[in-house]
Amino acid sequence: MKKVEAIIRGNDFDRVKNALKQVGIVPLTAYPVQGRGVQGGVPPYDLLPKMKIELVVKDRDLEKVIDVIVRNARSGTPGDGKIFVLPVEEAIRIRTEERGNEALY
Repeated sequence: MKKVEAIIRGNDFDRVKNALKQVGIVPLTAYPVQGRGVQGGVPPYDLLPKMKIELVVKDRDLEKVIDVIVRNARSGTPGDGKIFVLPVEEAIRIRTEERGNEALY
């Protein structure tokens, strides 16, 4: 299992969320954040509004999820965002006590 954290422009969020749903990836957490990368044209200490999406996916779905996010959040200009992928040791669905992949979706 992998945890995908994506920081994208806020106006891309609905498009990314709907595209993930179309490929069968529905569970996610999202919240507004502020941050900055190394893009030019922004004073060095100003933070820009972004959306952060977090989801834990089965290993077999990782590349599909990355592709969906990139295709739907990429404008080709600085500030499109970043995707981070982290290993997940375990997942437990509290309601049923299912573990691992069965606990995801």
